[in-house]
Amino acid sequence: MRIGYHVSVAQSIDLAFDRAAEMTCNTMQIFVSNPRGWEIKAIPAEQVKKFIQKSKTFDVAPVAAHMPYLPNLASTKVETYRKSVGSLDKTIALCAELGVPYLVTHLGSHLGKGRDEGIKNVINAINQAEGLSKVRLLLENTAGQTNSVGSKLDELAEIYDGVSGKVGFCLDTCHTFAAGYDITKAETIDQIDRELGLEKIQLIHLNDAKFGLGSHLDRHENIGKGFMGREGFRKFLSYRTIKDKPMILETPENFPDELKLVRKLANEG
Repeated sequence: MRIGYHVSVAQSIDLAFDRAAEMTCNTMQIFVSNPRGWEIKAIPAEQVKKFIQKSKTFDVAPVAAHMPYLPNLASTKVETYRKSVGSLDKTIALCAELGVPYLVTHLGSHLGKGRDEGIKNVINAINQAEGLSKVRLLLENTAGQTNSVGSKLDELAEIYDGVSGKVGFCLDTCHTFAAGYDITKAETIDQIDRELGLEKIQLIHLNDAKFGLGSHLDRHENIGKGFMGREGFRKFLSYRTIKDKPMILETPENFPDELKLVRKLANEG
């Protein structure tokens, strides 16, 4: 199994590999720019060189990057939308430079202007993006917060069908559960397969849910300590098509034993 955490890139981006290995990760997720700002800075050439070298020597793969938090690809505000498309382009370019194959993006909020308007904006933003021949953009499902785009399977499928370039999905277990899909049940996995296609899911964010099924609250909990629970993850990880996908934990606390727990539950399933 390929399991890891979202890892810090503090001081030098290549140090993420060292930190991942220290935490016994064999895959990881990173930010390639300030996650809470609009400015996307170039990465120093020496850091890029070291990152590429370490990607060949560390058994940490695949590496996924995550978009910053401020961009809103579904935004109905002209200036925010323009800046969001620019941020997407620049982040894709950094991933391509580093050789990072996946970039995860939130789809954003339509700000009360309606589902169709939000979906149209996301599709147009992705179709404007450059560099998707080298980097696959992964659409992350949401928990179903007010005005959010992408909590429902049909919305994700509609966006996928409307875009060109290399795209796929990142399935977040907390978000899926909070959106009302009980992924501890076989019929829900079958539904996801029918509506999205499990083969289109390239990455899983493995997080327990702090609140119950259908809460629409995006609050992660450590594996086994939330409403999905150990038994829920044992069932979810029992599906071979799920177990074989790289998994990133974004849980509140990074415990090395948590990765052991995930592997144990997967082996028991």
